[in-house]
Amino acid sequence: MNHETPTAPARKTQTESHAARPAPVIAISGLSKRYDSGFEALKHVDLEIQRGEIFALLGPNGAGKTTLISIICGLVNATGGSVVVDGHDSVTDYRAARAKIGLVPQELTSDAFETVWNTVRFSRGLFGKAPNDTHIEQVLKALSLWDKRKNQLITLSGGMKRRVLIAKALAHEPEILFLDEPTAGVDVELRRDMWEVVRELRNSGVTIILTTHYIEEAEEMADRIGVINGGEIVLVREKAALMRQLGSKQLTLHLQTPLASVPPALAHHPLTLAEDGNVLVYTYDASEAGDSGHVSISALINEIEAAGIRFKDLHTKQSSLEDIFVNLVRERS
Repeated sequence: MNHETPTAPARKTQTESHAARPAPVIAISGLSKRYDSGFEALKHVDLEIQRGEIFALLGPNGAGKTTLISIICGLVNATGGSVVVDGHDSVTDYRAARAKIGLVPQELTSDAFETVWNTVRFSRGLFGKAPNDTHIEQVLKALSLWDKRKNQLITLSGGMKRRVLIAKALAHEPEILFLDEPTAGVDVELRRDMWEVVRELRNSGVTIILTTHYIEEAEEMADRIGVINGGEIVLVREKAALMRQLGSKQLTLHLQTPLASVPPALAHHPLTLAEDGNVLVYTYDASEAGDSGHVSISALINEIEAAGIRFKDLHTKQSSLEDIFVNLVRERS
């Protein structure tokens, strides 16, 4: 029997409270990369990736996306800072950190005359994993490659080769998967098939980090969005919050009679005329689109009608993630 005197529960300190939160599966702190030429590819990047999420890293060409991924995966040495992968330092505990990661590059560099089965099985051995043909079979079936297992890589379509890249990355059972431009150059139908594969991987517990030029790819799949530009992280935000906070909505009124100018009674509203005065446009923050936003729009329409303006049609349009991304990069360039 336990005879210890019961004590009142201690109040959690701020440090203990933070410690209670789940640790990120990847923690990047002060990461920098300067090449011998003097070019600074990364500038003190801080970033945390949460376990089990799909994180999309967006940025224009030369922004630092590939450099960042290459450092995390141990392919490039950082100039400063640190990367911790599931508790393992990427430099001092390289093997353990790298074993947690699967990397899907943009190009398939395996022997063109090797079979799908052999190239995927070989990838598992590179990480010192014991042969496990059952796992390889599961991966190939999940990626719809089982019927192609005896085919030489050279005989595969571009889409099937992309699937082989993912199979190779999953061969050693990683918990984290990096996808570098996974659907670049792939047709729309196959791109959507790949999205479904990525969702299934996330559902199985794999953390997904992808870089992409296709904004709709991030908008379709990602839980969080990170934007990198000029070697710096511009922002990291949950996708839904990003769309709400940085997006905008547009109310368009198609007028019965064209206007030469916005009436003075409406001058205090951000209204503009388009299409030779036949269209009246009102732009407002998406964050106003809640209940209070609808009230203000109703009030605006009442004011417009009170000013004697009649319209035959109206519609609203919300800015896409692409609009937000372009504006962010433009503001910081």
